[in-house]
This record gives sequence, structure tokens and C-alpha cells, in this order.
Amino acid sequence: MRLGLVLLCAGYILSQFFRAFLAVLTRVLERDVGAGPEDLAFASGLWFLTFAAAQIPVGIALDKVGPRRTAAVLLAVGGGGGAAMFALATTPLHISLAMGLIGIGCSPVLMASYFIFARMYQPAMFATLGAMMIGVGSLGNLAGTAPLAWAVVALGWRETIGGLAVLSLILAAGIWLTVKDPPRIDGAQKGSLLDLVKMPALWLIFPLLMVNYAPAAGLRGLWVGPYLADVHGATEALIGTATLVMGLAMVFGAFAYGPLDRILGTRKWVIFGGNALCALALAVLAIWPLPGLVAAVILFAVIGFFGMSFPMIMAHGRSFVPPHLAGRGITFMNLISIGGVGVMQVATGPLYRSVAGPDVPVTQPYAVLFGFFALLLLAGLVVYLFCRDRLD
Repeated sequence: MRLGLVLLCAGYILSQFFRAFLAVLTRVLERDVGAGPEDLAFASGLWFLTFAAAQIPVGIALDKVGPRRTAAVLLAVGGGGGAAMFALATTPLHISLAMGLIGIGCSPVLMASYFIFARMYQPAMFATLGAMMIGVGSLGNLAGTAPLAWAVVALGWRETIGGLAVLSLILAAGIWLTVKDPPRIDGAQKGSLLDLVKMPALWLIFPLLMVNYAPAAGLRGLWVGPYLADVHGATEALIGTATLVMGLAMVFGAFAYGPLDRILGTRKWVIFGGNALCALALAVLAIWPLPGLVAAVILFAVIGFFGMSFPMIMAHGRSFVPPHLAGRGITFMNLISIGGVGVMQVATGPLYRSVAGPDVPVTQPYAVLFGFFALLLLAGLVVYLFCRDRLD
């Protein structure tokens, strides 16, 4: 099982890469495929939306057939097939379809790991194990920064993504051969998503869960690239370096969140404080959209670091979910989180277009985007204030 978890983690590294790599490819995709920022915002959002839509069937599959077959089959068909389609793309539509298929392929990998953690480890360890998976998996976020820019220069973007299609198939085969399904719960109670929807405690967590990851994912996955290019005149290499800094901050943030609930004796206030600081950094960028380049990168790093509370929020929500609904519970919460990112990512394209124009300062559309993300976080935090703290 240790090797199986290692390969699931490798699959999650790939998933993190795919959700974030478009920022570095902004210019080459515009040149070779005709995909502008709005097209890529839609494609990025489609990855998150298909990923989210797959969570309900993935949750059912985890409870009924186990993580081994669920993760291996979808990663092979969606991850491998979608990456191959991307490598062969000739229009923005091809990019969007490929990203949607890749989203389906990546949808079970993290949840398969979380399902194993929920079923085979002590509840108090869930946040730490989940944060470790997120932290290590975020190396894929880093691979989608400067290393991707170097690979594109050395090999070409089509060849690079084609190689990742082959890697997806290899990882899927490894997961099939090494992951062991947790034992079934004897005499398990029957249940459905309706049982989760009826839990009032979860409804106070859902709004923040829907918005907490959107700023870090949306900016790192797409908008950092256009912002740095348009506002600061950054080259692809400089964009790669800046996104690498933000990616590193996200890795450190995931690891930092992991043990804090046990160290401080609270989950609620760790989550609240981190997201409040993330909202503050976004507000600074909204009010001051043209800081120096270094200051901008630092602010993006702050957003990345404090925007990684997802595993802690998942642990908080999972503490209210009964064991026989573990698979459906964690995937339903993941649906809300990733679905929120997808909806907001799709919305940012039209929002950007509605503000941008020849007579509008180049910073104005980005200031609106930063303010949009800040307000979303604040709204989620207001509802979350009424949630009951829980560590078990």
C-alpha cells in the first residue's frame, strides 16, 4: 500500500500540473492555436468544472468498487487521452475539450488517497495526512512553472504535453497494480448524498469551501501570466520564475497548515485566520494593482501560502461525516471546492473582458479581478464564523 500511495501522490502531482500549466503557455498557445486569455480562462474553468462534476460518480465508485479501479481507469482514459488531445490541438476548442477530459482523468486521484486516509487511519491524522498529500502533490504546481518553460523551449510544447500523456498511462498502470482497496465495512448502513445535504453543520462550511481555493488556483493557474506580461512587461522566462515562487509558497503553505489544528487545538480559527490574511493580500492588489514587480510577486506568494487551507477545511467537514459515507462525503466536499474554482475561473474571463478596453488603464481589469476574489473570500468567512469548531 505504501507504493500505491506513492503512485497516487505521483498522480496528484500530475493533477496539480494540469490545473496550473496554462499560465506559462499563454503566449505560445496564442501564437500557435489562437487561444487568447479569455479562451484559456474558459479552458481552465472547464478543467475544474469537469473535475467537479465527476466527484459524485467518483464518490459512489470509491464506496462501491474502491480506489484502485476508480483512480486507475479514469487517469488512463481522461488524463492520458486528454493530454494526447491537447498535444494535437489546432484550435481553442480543442484546448478546451482536452482540458475538460483531463479534468475527468484527474478527478479521482486525490480523493482515492483521502478515502484511504479516512478509512484506514485515525481521524486526528486526517488533516496532517491530507496536507502532506497536498504539499507533495503541489510539486506538480512547481513543474508547471519554470521547468515547463524550459521544457517548452528545449522540446516544444506539443512534445512536452505528449510525453505527459504517456506518463499518465504509466502511472495509471502502476496504481492498478499496487493500490489495495480498504476492507468493506461489515453491515454498513445505507446512505446517500441526501444524508450529507441534511447536515446543518456542513452548510456553514460549504461557502468558504467553495471560495477558499479559488484565488490561489485562479491566479496561479492562469491570471498571473497575463497580469505580469501586460502590467510589468514580463517575458515567458520571468513569468515562469514568478509562478515558481508562488508555487513554492503554495507547497510550504500546505505543509504549514497540516499540523496546526493539533498544535493550536483548533481547526476553525486556523482556517479563519489564514483565509483572512489571503483576503487582505488580494485587497492590497485590488487597491494597488501596480506595485513593483517584486512586491507583486511577494503578494502572489502570500496568496498562495495562505490560500492552501483546503485540506484543513476538508478535515473540518469530514469530522461531521459518518464512516459509511466517507467516499461520498469527501468527494462531495471536493466537488463544492473544485466546482467553485471552475465557476469563478469561467466567470473571470467575461469579467476581464467587460472591464478591459483601449481607453481603460491596463491595470484596471486586474484590479477588478483581485477585488472579486477578495470579496468572495470575505463572504465565505462571514458564514464560516457561525460554524462549530471540531477536532475529532
